[in-house]
Amino acid sequence: MLVALIARDKPGALQTRLDNREAHLAYIKQTGVVAQAGPFLDGDGAMCGSLVVLDVPDMAAAERWAEDDPYAKAGLFTSVELIRWNKVI
Repeated sequence: MLVALIARDKPGALQTRLDNREAHLAYIKQTGVVAQAGPFLDGDGAMCGSLVVLDVPDMAAAERWAEDDPYAKAGLFTSVELIRWNKVI
C-alpha cells in the first residue's frame, strides 16, 4: 500500500532540518520502504517541508515510520498528514 506523508516544517526551523538531515536520510535507506521522497521548497528555494511516499503493508506501519523519523523526533514539523495514495503515472 502506498502512503503519502506530507509534512510542513515549523517556521524558522531550517537549522533543525539541516542538523537532522543526515540521520533522516540514513533512516530512509535503513528502513527500505520509501518509494520516493524530497523536500518542499519555499519561494526562496529553502527547504520547508517533506513529501515522502511510503510502500508499507498498512497505515499502522506508515504511522510507525513517521513517528520514528529523525525529523519528527527532533520536532521539525508543525503538521504531518498520512494519506493513502494510488500511483497512476
